[in-house]
Amino acid sequence: MRTSSFLGVCLAILAGSAWAEPLGLGHAPDEALVRAWDIDVSADGAGLPGGRGSVAEGAGVYARKCASCHGAHGEGNPMDQLVGGQGTLAGAQPIKTIGSFWPFATTVFDYIRRAMPFNAPQSLSDDEVYAVTAYLLYRNGIVGETAVMDAHTLPSVSMPNRSGFVPDPRPDADR
Repeated sequence: MRTSSFLGVCLAILAGSAWAEPLGLGHAPDEALVRAWDIDVSADGAGLPGGRGSVAEGAGVYARKCASCHGAHGEGNPMDQLVGGQGTLAGAQPIKTIGSFWPFATTVFDYIRRAMPFNAPQSLSDDEVYAVTAYLLYRNGIVGETAVMDAHTLPSVSMPNRSGFVPDPRPDADR
């Protein structure tokens, strides 16, 4: 490891430790800062924000903010394919999409909320994220055309590959 890289790692570790402030390397975060970064959503829906979004609303948001990377209907190009792939996971060339691979609809929401769009992550409102999630679930044949997603309906969506994932049996796996 180069000296500058090693020094950077050491400073990063110190910045997160109790020594950070006395050494002038940062400050303890206040509650507002922690809340702003604490946006994770669990598989069971814990952490989902308020808001709602319909398939129809999602089609518009997707066209404006997602289609340039994922194709007009989620077919991919230049970035990942989001739609299709059902029945391919056991084959030689599996196509891992929202409809074929992802085990929880809440995870789809969480990923879109944190990382999309690629050029402006976390720029979508919660309503827009619910709407895009609803649209992508619809495009994969998982929900109907009139579906509306919110903190109550999203966790109840049954994903096609949910049984394709099993819990880690190791006793320390939840740490």
